[in-house]
Amino acid sequence: MGSTMNKDAGDTNDTVASMSSAISIGAGFDVADPSAVTRLEGEVSAAEWNTRIELAAIYRLAALYGWTDLVFTHISARLPDEDGQERFLINPYGVLFDEMTASCLVKVDLQGNIIGDSPYFVNPAGFTIHSAVHTARQDAGCVMHVHTPYGVAVSVQKGGLRKYTQFAMVVHDDLAYHDYEGIALDLDERARIVKDMGAHNLLMLRNHGTLTIGQNCALAFLRMYFLENACKTQILAQSVGGAEHLHEENDAMSARVHAQGAGAFMPGLGDNLIWPGLMRKLAKANPGHDY
Repeated sequence: MGSTMNKDAGDTNDTVASMSSAISIGAGFDVADPSAVTRLEGEVSAAEWNTRIELAAIYRLAALYGWTDLVFTHISARLPDEDGQERFLINPYGVLFDEMTASCLVKVDLQGNIIGDSPYFVNPAGFTIHSAVHTARQDAGCVMHVHTPYGVAVSVQKGGLRKYTQFAMVVHDDLAYHDYEGIALDLDERARIVKDMGAHNLLMLRNHGTLTIGQNCALAFLRMYFLENACKTQILAQSVGGAEHLHEENDAMSARVHAQGAGAFMPGLGDNLIWPGLMRKLAKANPGHDY
């Protein structure tokens, strides 16, 4: 028993050391209250402040819709370049989605290094995936990645997303797949993510979760809304039994529905339809993201 206990203690120490190295911080740290950090309005450009507000809002909306995994998923947004260098915003590690604010979001470079002063640190595994997509896709103004039970449940299915519902057919032909490679700490994985995603705007990370992009936060959210509901209704439909009990539409019908719904994801259309209402909903349900 003694040797087993010592081995377990050694494994635990190795794990703690590995995690501490990955996040560049030791055990026993404090995470600042996001409502108490310095407000950045007027301290950053108007373009950056607006992006901060929208990104903080999408975090709180993710919480409102039940798409969170404590602090273990990420949504990022592209900022205007600074002196020719790409800049992005991502969540501070340890801040819950429903308490995210514009001022607590962390500005990073393409390698995930923090730019400027911040009381926070970030999760490098989170930005590995996001940096890959931002680098390859200049149209990726926002990258949204979640681990929902329904999305993960579909991600483990060999057949992936089925053409069972209108929700699914709207996004089915725009969905790519990436095989699981463990927690995303290996920077070499970025090239494989980019290759697998190609020109698609939605990605199923096998055994892991889902990802969507948009030219802005609203469009990334809208794509995730359809994908999440497609996964949820698939799991609910499968509760009656196997494929022999379900009606799946053919490829031609799926392509038709995808084309019919494509306009919703054009900038200035779907985003203008949903975002103002979502902001009103957020203002009533969980105000304060614009701090």
